Amino acid sequence: MTKTSLALAAALAAAVGIAASANAAEPPFKAEKCFGIAKAGKNDCQTATSSCAGTAKRDGQGDAWMYVPAGTCERINGGSLAPKA
Repeated sequence: MTKTSLALAAALAAAVGIAASANAAEPPFKAEKCFGIAKAGKNDCQTATSSCAGTAKRDGQGDAWMYVPAGTCERINGGSLAPKA
């Protein structure tokens, strides 16, 4: 392999790793995504304005979500099963 091929392979491997980490791993319990309840910097996955977990800009950001046990989201103050405006 040439240096260019090695550099391209390394860049591709890094890109695949980044893309794979953009989605939060499904928790080991039966869960649902709950929007609007994450504290700033504590969301589980991407938002409409960012691509990584832990990037919510403010508490209760409507497009930021986190996993909660199934059936509990809508009982949490501010929780929604769909993104909020």
